[in-house]
Amino acid sequence: MASTRDDPRIALQRREFLAAGSVAAALTAMPSLAYSPDMPASGERRMATITTKDGTQIFYKDWGPKDAQPIVFHHGWPLSADDWDNQMMFFLGQGFRVIAHDRRGHGRSTQTDSGNEMDTYAADVAALTDQLDLRGAVHVGHSTGGGEVAHYAARARPGRVAKAVLIGAVPPIMLKTAANPGGLPMEVFDGFRAALVANRAQFFLDVPSGPFYGFNRPGAKVSQGLIQNWWRQGMMGGAKAHYDCIKAFSETDFTEDLKKIDVPVLIMHGEDDQIVPIADSAHLAIKLVKKGTLKTYPGLPHGMASTHPDVINADLLAFIKA
Repeated sequence: MASTRDDPRIALQRREFLAAGSVAAALTAMPSLAYSPDMPASGERRMATITTKDGTQIFYKDWGPKDAQPIVFHHGWPLSADDWDNQMMFFLGQGFRVIAHDRRGHGRSTQTDSGNEMDTYAADVAALTDQLDLRGAVHVGHSTGGGEVAHYAARARPGRVAKAVLIGAVPPIMLKTAANPGGLPMEVFDGFRAALVANRAQFFLDVPSGPFYGFNRPGAKVSQGLIQNWWRQGMMGGAKAHYDCIKAFSETDFTEDLKKIDVPVLIMHGEDDQIVPIADSAHLAIKLVKKGTLKTYPGLPHGMASTHPDVINADLLAFIKA
């Protein structure tokens, strides 16, 4: 009978065992890391957050040199800071400090059931900019985020905001009222709320698959990646916060905010925006700001910063550097 000592399988197992023992011995001999209460537990990764006065945790990204000019990005409904990934990478490459946060109830921030309105959104932004001590920042907002920018910039402490950009933004007001006869009727926003409650997951597929990116237009080049990423971001947030935010973006009147902003404002809007029609938003907003520039884009949709980032990024850069 052959000896097990001659069996190549036994020899291989013996070598593996000895090797493992050598690694274990080496690890044992290494000096251990001193424990610090600030160190995350084993396997834990801490997210960058601030905590507001009401205990809400606001997630944010903060990339780039801390002494560079900051650009703060404000996302639309019902998305997250991730919607600005292209712009964040572009402006990081241009040497800027780039920051984007998840609005309360959205993305990785606390799924709040209260405070989901513009006054609190703006207060959250103020808390973030105070915590990071951002000065001379350019604030860029898309859609609902554009309303957030206007509301914050009108209230910001001197020196905090250098310029503001509104992209496909909701100001002055989306809702049809006696003072805003060209707005959208309440039935439109009631339909949003009903669809969200009935089947949020399906609703969050229908919006990006159709009007948000203009994928419902003949000949549109559809990106499944954009659709799925929109859905992913939306489903990360809280249903109650998303429901409340519909009122915030549709019924808030930003007229007085726009009048109070003293810094240069760039208003960028797609002429084929099916979500925030240009006639009752950008064309009115430009008349209210003191130092405004309007730039419109024939044929481009509401989500043009994602469908045409090269175009939007170049114009943003030119405005910021001007």
